[in-house]
Amino acid sequence: MKILAMAYNFASHAAEMGRPSADPVPFVMPDTALLNGNKPFFIPNYTTRVDYGIEPVIHVNRMGRNIQERFADRYFDAIGIGVDFTARDLQQQASREGLPWSVAKGFDGSAAVSRMIPLAEIADLNNAEIRLMRNGQTVQQAGIGDMTENLCQIVAHVSRYFTLHTGDLIFCGTPSGTGPVEQNDRLDGFLNDRHLMSFSIK
Repeated sequence: MKILAMAYNFASHAAEMGRPSADPVPFVMPDTALLNGNKPFFIPNYTTRVDYGIEPVIHVNRMGRNIQERFADRYFDAIGIGVDFTARDLQQQASREGLPWSVAKGFDGSAAVSRMIPLAEIADLNNAEIRLMRNGQTVQQAGIGDMTENLCQIVAHVSRYFTLHTGDLIFCGTPSGTGPVEQNDRLDGFLNDRHLMSFSIK
């Protein structure tokens, strides 16, 4: 099992990061980044700022590589939400020095994931909405249809570089509104009106 992700797949987030013309960029996180079951997220002691970012997350249900977009819907069967935590200071340093983002994006527990919802239970997937609340206040909200690459395009894109296996998860990108977390915060995530995540920051 591996975790794949798309950076800059919402134009609003690319703009807030100073990259208004950025194309979506795939990257990989190790399985040790996975945080599920609403377990608390512990801020690492080697970073001065960790930012949240809510994302649609799809579950891969069959093996494939070099998947054509027109067949991509056969390769995922469920959707949930995730919070992609970024050690922003480490990411900025890596970007300045032309280095990989691995320690900024793939550290232990950096990929919080909700339970998965079968696609058959989502009436209109392209118009589904994700929302994140921090301490009871909405901080991010966007439609899946607002993504630069849609779900099938994402599957086709990442499978050009990485063979997909059953059980893999794909984080599909975060909209604008990312920001830092602090100890004792609580994050709540929603897919439409489904309350799929609620966990604390330690």
